[in-house]
Amino acid sequence: MEELLQGASSAAPLSLFPLLMNLGIGLVLALLLRWHFERFGSTLSNRSEFAQVFPFILLTIILIITVVKSSLALSLGLVGALSIVRFRTPIKEPEELAYLFMAIAMGLGLGADQTLPTIMASCVIMTFVGLLRWQRSGDEHKNLYLSIDWRGAGESEQRLEAVNEVLERHTAVADLRRVDSRDGSLEITYFVDVGESADVSALLDDLETSFPGMGVCFIDQNHLPSV
Repeated sequence: MEELLQGASSAAPLSLFPLLMNLGIGLVLALLLRWHFERFGSTLSNRSEFAQVFPFILLTIILIITVVKSSLALSLGLVGALSIVRFRTPIKEPEELAYLFMAIAMGLGLGADQTLPTIMASCVIMTFVGLLRWQRSGDEHKNLYLSIDWRGAGESEQRLEAVNEVLERHTAVADLRRVDSRDGSLEITYFVDVGESADVSALLDDLETSFPGMGVCFIDQNHLPSV
C-alpha cells in the first residue's frame, strides 16, 4: 500500500521538447481559431476582443494536461482545485461557448500528445463550419421588424397605403403587425423579408425621401439592430 501511494505521489519527469513542440502547434491552432471566429462568427460581442482569449486558454490547457498526466496525485489535486473554482464571466451567445469548447478540446488533445488527430480534427471541424457559414451567407435573407413613427398630415388610411407602396418595391414580404393612430401620429409595425443589407439601405432611403420627418427603425432579433 505504501509503495502504491509513493508511486502515485511521485511525478514522472517531463520532457521539455515535446512540451515546447505542442505549445508551438497549439499557438498556430489558436491563431487559426481566432481568425476563424473573427471571420465566420456572428455574435453580438466584439469578436476581435473575445478571440484574444483563445491562445491563452489553449496553451494553458496544454500545460495543465502535460503536468497532470505525469502524476496521479496531481490529477486528483486538480479535480479538487477545480471543484472550488467558479467562472463568473457571462457567455451571451452559444457560439462563443462553442468556440471556447473548441479551444479547450485542442488543448486537451495536444496536452495528451494526440498531436496528429487533434490537428486533423480541428482543421476538419473549422473547414466544415466555415463552408456552412459561407453557403448560408450566399442566400441569406434578413427577417426584420420595421417600426415607423409618422407625424404628418393626412388620413391614416392614405398614409398606410403610401407606406405599403414603398415596401412593395423593396421587400419580398411585408406583413403588417400593428397600427396605432392617435393625435395625428401614426405608428406602424411590419415584419419584412429583404434580400440583403443593400435592400435595407435602399428601403430606408426611399422612406426618408418619400416621407420627410418619418421615424424609421429596423430591428433584427438575431443580429445587431439597424436604425
